[in-house]
Amino acid sequence: MTTTSESWHPAAPSGGPALSVRQVLTLERVLAGEPEVVAGAGQLDRAVRWVHVAEAADVGVMLSGGEMVLTTGVLLAGDEAKQAAYIRSLHHADAAAVVLGLGRAFPAPPETMCRTAERYGLPMVVLHRPFPFAELTEEVQSRLVRRKFAAVSLSDAVRTGLTALITAGAPLQRLLDEIARHSGCPVVVTNLAHRVLATAGERSAVDDVLRDWERIARQAGGSEGDGWVRAELGGRGERWGRLLLCGYRGDAATGRLLADRAAEALVLHRMLGGGSTASWEEQSARGLLTDLASGTVPARHLLPRARAAGLPVGRRTFVPLVVPGAEPALLDRVLRTLGLAGLVAELGDGATAALLSLAHDQDAEALTARFAARLRTTEPDLSVAAAEPRETWDDVPAGLREARHVADALAGADAALDRPPVVRLRDVHLRGLVRLLRDDPQVQSFAERELDGLLCAEGGELLNVLRTYLATGRNKSRTAQLHHVSRPALYRRLEAIQTRLGIDLDDFEQAASVHIALLAHDAQRP
Repeated sequence: MTTTSESWHPAAPSGGPALSVRQVLTLERVLAGEPEVVAGAGQLDRAVRWVHVAEAADVGVMLSGGEMVLTTGVLLAGDEAKQAAYIRSLHHADAAAVVLGLGRAFPAPPETMCRTAERYGLPMVVLHRPFPFAELTEEVQSRLVRRKFAAVSLSDAVRTGLTALITAGAPLQRLLDEIARHSGCPVVVTNLAHRVLATAGERSAVDDVLRDWERIARQAGGSEGDGWVRAELGGRGERWGRLLLCGYRGDAATGRLLADRAAEALVLHRMLGGGSTASWEEQSARGLLTDLASGTVPARHLLPRARAAGLPVGRRTFVPLVVPGAEPALLDRVLRTLGLAGLVAELGDGATAALLSLAHDQDAEALTARFAARLRTTEPDLSVAAAEPRETWDDVPAGLREARHVADALAGADAALDRPPVVRLRDVHLRGLVRLLRDDPQVQSFAERELDGLLCAEGGELLNVLRTYLATGRNKSRTAQLHHVSRPALYRRLEAIQTRLGIDLDDFEQAASVHIALLAHDAQRP
């Protein structure tokens, strides 16, 4: 398992949370010494990992990086070569800054040290008033220790919380919500192509991030920015995604720690769940399409999510499709084969949706027919429930609901009958209307009353015969063929049906009434 993180703050040495040079200079005890930055003012965000008092000219050999070095300069006075060597030694040791107390050896900032420090970009600070270095080291060290302890506690809390969620079988979104709670900023998970797979955090803040995602995605691959922390997701030598803390306001070391703990948890979640980035993409698409179809979130508010998920949305024609009984992987494979842009997700009840995004000059009806035909080369019994093309994003929710309604009616049709590759609202007729009204108690009562003689256990076979007979337009030859019985045997079954129901199937009104009741009855079945 491999996770690596990068912070787009200026680089800081490893080893735990640190204070910046700028933060140290704002401490009350330091302010009492009247500090003045005389060189390296552009590098004050360097991290201070420790404070060290040193007078020796070769001080660098005693440092490991990230130290703020305090000196009176008593061993450097009068020797400009030693002064320059002292600064070079600090630079090569990657010191965070040097603080020189004026008065004992230097009444004013030494020009050689200032010039050399500026050349190397090393922050140099002078203290104009006498200042006990012990107080500064005590103050900074105690703060660093407290930060280190807080960071360890936070790390343990995050790891424990996320591990408990994984053990309990929590979904990816629950883990991200927990990460966002600890980080206090939007959290985004992407694949290596910067396509957003999942997000967490305050909704308005997440939407702000997604609204500007193209710029942010470019920044995510670089090394500049403010408050952005990235952790790579992968294992066994292969990277497959990234986690981003977007606009983290804490110190860089804590942000990296959070990102690392979060990345470890996400990798573990994927490994234990047997999942893949593809499944995360499916979850992302399912959440987006479900929110669109439900209408609980205005379509315009979902536009940033769609764009960040890789769906072209500008000046496009959208074609909502729903395919009952199809696997998302199959629809996704067909999209790629045909070179079509779109999102695919399982919406529940065995139906999978595909939202196609087409250029205005593409023939939506012809491409829908090609999509359905390609599906049937793999699954001959599949039919595509298609809504009319939508010219604006705001009309997509109504289109998805239309496609789901057509699919719902299609799912209630007799599987033994031939179905066209593409079915639209105009094709579902009475069946579609009945499916819409199926939960009405009066419709349910009507169905039970009309079919009462066949709803008992021994009437099951006759009910199936009636269903086929009515679905074929009362075609006796076709009905006998589909049920593998002779014409005389079918006549006996039809006679039994009429006797049990007390109707005449040759009477159009009575046959229509029973047909509607049967459609309503079938609409109630799982």
